[in-house]
Amino acid sequence: MITILRIGHRPERDKRITTHVALVSRAFGADRIVVDKVDQKLAQTISNVTKKFGGNFTIEFGNYLEQIRKFNGTTVHLTMYGIPLEKKINEISKQENIMIIVGSEKVPRQVYEMADFNIAVKNQPHSEVSALSIFLDRLGRKKELQGELKIIPQERGKKVLRIPEREECLALLDKYGADERLKRHSIMCSKVALTIGKGCDSDKRLLEAGALLHDIGRTVTNTISHGAEGYKILKREGLDEIIARFCSTHVGAGLLRKTAKKLKLPDQDYIPRTIEEKIVCNSDTLLRGDEIVTIEEIANDYRKKGLDSEIPRLMKLYSYLENKCKFKINELLELNIQQSFKV
Repeated sequence: MITILRIGHRPERDKRITTHVALVSRAFGADRIVVDKVDQKLAQTISNVTKKFGGNFTIEFGNYLEQIRKFNGTTVHLTMYGIPLEKKINEISKQENIMIIVGSEKVPRQVYEMADFNIAVKNQPHSEVSALSIFLDRLGRKKELQGELKIIPQERGKKVLRIPEREECLALLDKYGADERLKRHSIMCSKVALTIGKGCDSDKRLLEAGALLHDIGRTVTNTISHGAEGYKILKREGLDEIIARFCSTHVGAGLLRKTAKKLKLPDQDYIPRTIEEKIVCNSDTLLRGDEIVTIEEIANDYRKKGLDSEIPRLMKLYSYLENKCKFKINELLELNIQQSFKV
């Protein structure tokens, strides 16, 4: 666990700088921040950011000396008078529980004496925010932060994606008249996707939303065009292209353009590109209704339908995710057992 201890906060003067200390702490992998002066406005700001952009970061208040004394771990005080970061970072990074002390203008001498390490990010005066940023980056404790909003990196401009919550996804299925069978399938698809996705770098909230909504087009038609219909529904509902593509890219292992053209589907991309799209596509493939089956059984189903030419692409996608996400089919099949106990 990484704890940040902010010393010398003055609510009337330091609101902005301490807010930045807290935001950097959260963004770079810390678990919590303890501030030595109560500031409810600061607490509300950090709570709002965490809710919107994800994570379990918390803010608390308490006497700094008591916090240092009772901390069960390694304490690191960031100061320009300390030992250069490069000389100690390897030793510090091996510690499990770390408290990073970030002072303001004047830090009491006691802190220097109580800290296990006094560390300098350059022996020159500069911002405590920059020192904390560099230290946490070098520490390398990355965290998965998933909230209501997801920033999509852009070369130019900016884009923020709103990912619908589970309840909103289920409400959309109800709005369009999804029957219980379709909802059970969609919920199981989300369980499979999340199980596969936990083994690789994927956005779990995006996976859940995509899996729950991938078949919403079946409320319009059960033909192969249900993917395109679902895409239209989600776009009409104001959801982002990133969400809508889970509908259009989940059929089989994704439809080639020439196949889509033969089927007279709208001219667009039907191939899963992102790791989340591939996981949802594969999760749907492994389901018969709300029952998980093996890829070999699915391949046999395709042969019976005369779709032998599609099997190599199915197997390629499955093998790719099996290696990428390190999932085991037995782990997925256990979801069937869990589901049967709930019925």
